[in-house]
Amino acid sequence: MRGQPPPRRGRSYGALDLGTNNCRLLIARPSPDGFTVVDAYSRVVRLGEGLLEMGRLSEAAMDRTLAALCACAEKLARRDVRLTRNVATEACRRAANGAQFVERVYEKTGIMLDVISAAEEARLAVLGCHMLIDVDGPPALVFDIGGGSTELMLVSPARGHDGQPDIIDWISLPWGVVSLAETEPQWPCSQTRAQAYDRMLGRVMPDLERFAARLDARGVREVQLLGTSGTITTLASVQLGLPGYDRRQVDGCAIPTDPLAGLCLSIAHQSVAERGRIACVGADRAELIVAGCAILDTILRRWPGGRVKVADRGIREGILRTLMGRDGVWAAGV
Repeated sequence: MRGQPPPRRGRSYGALDLGTNNCRLLIARPSPDGFTVVDAYSRVVRLGEGLLEMGRLSEAAMDRTLAALCACAEKLARRDVRLTRNVATEACRRAANGAQFVERVYEKTGIMLDVISAAEEARLAVLGCHMLIDVDGPPALVFDIGGGSTELMLVSPARGHDGQPDIIDWISLPWGVVSLAETEPQWPCSQTRAQAYDRMLGRVMPDLERFAARLDARGVREVQLLGTSGTITTLASVQLGLPGYDRRQVDGCAIPTDPLAGLCLSIAHQSVAERGRIACVGADRAELIVAGCAILDTILRRWPGGRVKVADRGIREGILRTLMGRDGVWAAGV
């Protein structure tokens, strides 16, 4: 009997992450140091717009998202991607018509979305970025600020025997940049914007404090912070003074928490137009960045005085690592 053919290193793999705010696709091939990206796509779709109020995905939001997913399907076909995983997160989990939307996506695009749990979302995010954790440091608090929720994971700095990260504890907060932003209108003056920002902090902090109490009960007093997703990468690029977003300078950088918290407060007091003129924020993120600042600010206030390491990698990279690992073509240690 013939054995199985060896894995093909020339094969392309796809990872699609449909969040509450963004639709992101990554297509990559295995390489000696992990994988090489051959194509990528990112579009702000705001799938969860109005979900907090209506409990359903709106027709306009679904139409925007379908257009982005059609573009993803074209890229997957053009690159002849045979192995892919397509995940959807909080918006599809929470919406009353989430399952119907998944069916509609498959009918229109051929893309089968896997609506994953918050636990799986947390696992994939950690898997995608855990190589940035300092193995000689304290436990890592990895946070992923999404559109509809925020996941925080306490991760052991030591690798498991299989090289996999060990998630000690985790929580999914019911606040992301879309869901939190929709609790507060865009106020016209600085004073009312400051008051709105304080209310955002007040909404996020109780859930965060409950998780912090759990960590205290475990004897965890010190953590190393590692952030992933658009909020932290955007704010890091602003803090670094970059004229435009540059992944090579952002991914893996370390930002002191105190000036980063100050940046959050400064942005929160600005108008939408002023935020839109900030390099690396722009019009696409100008409305939602304040909610992201509020979520990040609560984390920095609870664990102050250190540094935040920044990861421009997460769920999609975690998916790619999983797919390539199953095929036996993942480069260990990347």
